[in-house]
Amino acid sequence: MQVDGSVALITGGASGIGAAMARAFDRAGARHVVVADIDEAGAADVAAVVGGTPVHLDVTDEPATRSTIEDIERRHGGLDILCCNAGVATEGSVDVPNERWQHTWDVNVMAHVYAARHALPGMLDRGRGHIVSTASAAGLLTNIGAAPYSVTKHAAVALAEWLSVTYGDRGIGVSCLCPQFVETPMLDVFAGNTDEMQAWVRGIAIDADTVAREVVAAVEADRFLVLPHAEVADYFLAKATDYERWLAGMRRLQARMAGSAG
Repeated sequence: MQVDGSVALITGGASGIGAAMARAFDRAGARHVVVADIDEAGAADVAAVVGGTPVHLDVTDEPATRSTIEDIERRHGGLDILCCNAGVATEGSVDVPNERWQHTWDVNVMAHVYAARHALPGMLDRGRGHIVSTASAAGLLTNIGAAPYSVTKHAAVALAEWLSVTYGDRGIGVSCLCPQFVETPMLDVFAGNTDEMQAWVRGIAIDADTVAREVVAAVEADRFLVLPHAEVADYFLAKATDYERWLAGMRRLQARMAGSAG
């Protein structure tokens, strides 16, 4: 899929990685970028920068998602690139209240289902299209102290993988974005309260524009796994090669972080 001349929809586009994607697609020659977000004012600001269209969208609202995609199809002759980027960071263990688990599931997983459900028919009819799923390195590995986030990001990776397997030979490309920490408002959720944790998180965080450039490159190369932090591939390989050793290592990391908090 060539970004040049394409029509793209980016959810969660008002800030962070989504806003950076909008700028990156615009620089790469996208014909039109639709910036969708529950933050209507933020979406309008980003859309103004890229000459695109802002849309107020709660991604957990399937009828609104369908309407947004139908409007793009009608106004622009088709949707070429769908970026399911909206996400929520939820910390805690299995004792996180059910409503927070459900909300995290709805935003991080079901929103991807809704968008794909309504974008795929048009893409399949035209025999081309690309879906970008913003997951996380937590979806390949895990995120200590954040069960709802880790579980839902694993599910987002699984859905993207399934879409690639199912539709990859029918003209539909799929890319799954799995960064570690990125300099966005979400970073504060995981930065922790200790000097050691803050230093570690901030030390490996990269800027959102770097991530967005990787996404554009992956779309144009039809590459599935997008790893702006290259070391994640090594961690993922270590996990697959010796799961028990990897789990033991993660428990040691957790203990170290708990010790520094004490």
